[in-house]
Amino acid sequence: MNALSSTLGGSADGGILFMCPGCKAVHGIKVGEGAGPRWGYNGNPDAPTFTPSILVTTGRAVDPNFKPEPGDPPEVCHSFITDGRIQFLTDSSHALAGQTVPLPPFSWGEE
Repeated sequence: MNALSSTLGGSADGGILFMCPGCKAVHGIKVGEGAGPRWGYNGNPDAPTFTPSILVTTGRAVDPNFKPEPGDPPEVCHSFITDGRIQFLTDSSHALAGQTVPLPPFSWGEE
């Protein structure tokens, strides 16, 4: 992993990583040409914009037979990242749903 800025990391497969303050976990996306889902990127690591929205699903949102346990991440995290700020949509299942906050410094988990 290499740092792209104080808020973004780069993964070995060419993806871009960011710390999600709603999930308290790292999320990753891929930009540019290539296979699989890709996002548009304004190229500014200090104030990134990615399009379209970013939807991360886990647990019962993916598998209705999933049995949640304490400490599991939120099941839905849906956001737009625009000019270095995360707008969490109201379908997110964490405490920041409906709020817009700055991208936090990149890290691999709660500190």
